[in-house]
This record gives sequence, structure tokens and C-alpha cells, in this order.
Amino acid sequence: MAQKFQLGAFDTILSEDGPWQIGGFPLRDGSFWTYREPEAVVIVRNGMLYVRAPLSRSHDNVQILDNAKHMYYSKEPVEVPENGEISFEFQIRARTQDTVPGDLYDGYVSLNLLDFTTGAALDFFVTDDQYASVYGVLPFPNVEVPDTDQTKYFCIFKEDTKSFEERAFNTYRITYNRAADEVVYSVNDVEVRREADVPLKLNQFTVGLGIMTEKDLTPEGSVSVHGQTVTGEWSPVTVTINE
Repeated sequence: MAQKFQLGAFDTILSEDGPWQIGGFPLRDGSFWTYREPEAVVIVRNGMLYVRAPLSRSHDNVQILDNAKHMYYSKEPVEVPENGEISFEFQIRARTQDTVPGDLYDGYVSLNLLDFTTGAALDFFVTDDQYASVYGVLPFPNVEVPDTDQTKYFCIFKEDTKSFEERAFNTYRITYNRAADEVVYSVNDVEVRREADVPLKLNQFTVGLGIMTEKDLTPEGSVSVHGQTVTGEWSPVTVTINE
């Protein structure tokens, strides 16, 4: 029998008692890198979360810290069923200003499923006119990634416009089957990607709601910020577990 629940309650997004917290990572020097844009405008209305963020923050040395600009994490990870499947369904609308035309990675809205026990990341990245499904295992700070006989770290982006309406709310779904080692990505109930033979057994997902860039660090440091603004809107996330 399916178990279904929602991650939402965005009206508590600023409260210590709610299900969300600002994202980030502890650093080796004992400090904490926070994914928070100081001029972000946060609005909750009709159960939806709206964030408008002029981008300003960057990190010159660590790619993962440079990528996310403003992000919320679910406080409690969602456990993956041992022998069944779990799906996350949600709506996103993205709007950008002063980003490079046609360059998704110059500023986008994300929903991230992050397994901090394995380094796995299953995501959707969205802009005004396209999206990318993302499948990876990453060297997150202070996360021990298990060794396998395959490539240890990777991230495969697939840009697309299939089944997508520009500048509108679209419905996204990510389904992971632990027993089958398979991930399926859907947009507006149309399958757009399937990844088989996932090399690790994923255990739990922290849900991330983000405003991000994805620009490679240069020898001179970060080049991810140049005055662009990104606006994201998210619905509550419906989680369905089938065991």
C-alpha cells in the first residue's frame, strides 16, 4: 500500500520550528558556509514559496559552495524504502533577469534530492525556457562517498524542453527504485529520462529548494555572478512511498 505525505508548510519557512532550514555546509575550519542571498525577497502565498534573489554570493575555491546561492533544506531526510520505490512530485516556475540568453546554468531554480550518506544528487534545474534533469554522485563537504568499481564522482546533466511550457508552472517528478537501482524523471506526466544501474544504494534524501548557478571555477576564482536576478516559485512536495 502506498504511503503519501507532503513537504510544505512554507508559512513556517522563517521559523526554527518548521520543516525547513537554510542550506549550507560545515567547513574544515569550523565555520559554516550558508546558502543565503542577503537581498533575497521571500513570500509565501496560497501555499506556494516565492523567492526573488539578486545574485551576489560566490566562493573562489570550492565549486559546490559557489553553485548554490540561496537554498532551503528539509530538516529531516526522507528515508528510502529498502525494497520499494519513492517518488517526489512538485511544481516549479522560474523567471530570470540579466542572465545570458539560452544559458541555463547562468541562473536557475532547482529542486534537489541529496543523499548525504552517499553523495548522490537527483535534481531538476529550471529556467524560463528549458530544464535539465541531473544525476550525480558528488564530493559534498564532509560526506564520505562509498568506493565502487565504477567512476566515484560524476554528474550528468540533460538539458531538454520536452513536455515543458515556458515561463509557467510545470509538474516534475523524480522516482527512485532502490531494489531496481533505477531513477525515472518525468515532466507533466511524461517520462523524460531513465537511469538504470545506479552504482550505489541510496538511503535517504534531504530535499533542497534552490536558486543556483553552475559555472566552473577559473584559476582566478568564481565567475558565477554578474548582476543577474533569479526568481523561483515552488509548490509543496508530494512524497509517495511504495513498498
